[in-house]
Amino acid sequence: MRSCAQLQPKPHQALIGIARLAAASPKLRERAEVEYFALTARSTLNHESSGRMSFAWTINPYRGCEFGCHYCYARYTHEFMELWDGRDFERKIYAKVNAAELLRAELRRARDRGLPIALGTATDPYQPAERQFGVTRRLLEVFSEFEGLEFSITTKSVLILRDLDLLPAIAARHRFSVHMTVTTTDERLARLLEPKAPPPARRLEAVRALADARIPAGVNVMPILPGLTDSPRALEAVARAAAEHGAQFLYGNVLFLMPSAMRQFMPFLEREFPRLVKRYRRLYARSAYLSGEYKEEVTKLLALLRARYGLEGRHASEPHLWQPQLAFPFRAEAAGEGESVRCKV
Repeated sequence: MRSCAQLQPKPHQALIGIARLAAASPKLRERAEVEYFALTARSTLNHESSGRMSFAWTINPYRGCEFGCHYCYARYTHEFMELWDGRDFERKIYAKVNAAELLRAELRRARDRGLPIALGTATDPYQPAERQFGVTRRLLEVFSEFEGLEFSITTKSVLILRDLDLLPAIAARHRFSVHMTVTTTDERLARLLEPKAPPPARRLEAVRALADARIPAGVNVMPILPGLTDSPRALEAVARAAAEHGAQFLYGNVLFLMPSAMRQFMPFLEREFPRLVKRYRRLYARSAYLSGEYKEEVTKLLALLRARYGLEGRHASEPHLWQPQLAFPFRAEAAGEGESVRCKV
């Protein structure tokens, strides 16, 4: 447990690394209790080294996410910036305004070509801040300059349809897929769990629009929350809806609940679903991960539903829950000025 002294804000000159960059970031806008900051990032691609993922590199255009999902596992990333109030994750949004320029340079230098890159692993790349900053749009423009990557986008937002002019070309040049997160088809439950995210029906409509545009798209039913979204009936409803809306694949994983997320999630449970509080405290008493018989049963059910509804598409890499990202620059030699880099899969 952190001491009271740790919770006190440090003076700017005492901060280091990303915390110092965040403290120096100019505030650009404030609306509806959300503050936007311009963050000058030091890298765009981050190496995934935990071994739990199917992708090798991650990109998050923003730090923090306005959607305010009560279960969000990524809240602790704001603690890297000495922001200890878990609610700041959805109230203080940092846009990596130079991300596109960094990505272009990193891809030109890349020696690790063709390895999977996942966009939107910790924060949603199409959250409301994207309408103002357009960081994700500029990143996609960079991806359109290259070819041969394995590249995926994960989002809950229908704003991805804004970029339908870019996505077909990206799909043609890369091994590309879109993962639309749909935790439940129950609109009321979704509104409780994900207060500011688009309704599930609209997300599914976005999957249909992507499929109609020949963009490989599918559904992530994750996290799967014990006692809330994990029943066979609830999971089948998502699988059926995914198939009806043209999804190619369905992936899922059970809730990953780090201490920082638990501090926000448990009060929510106590308020909305008090009958589940003891169960969650027992399930997550020893680890942020669930394993054993419960996870095996969920995994088997998902496999059954994929087979039943034809959602076993293999175009996309199966995502897993994201772990703490580590800045890890490419071991690289620069490509020539203006040289096009061809990446082999």
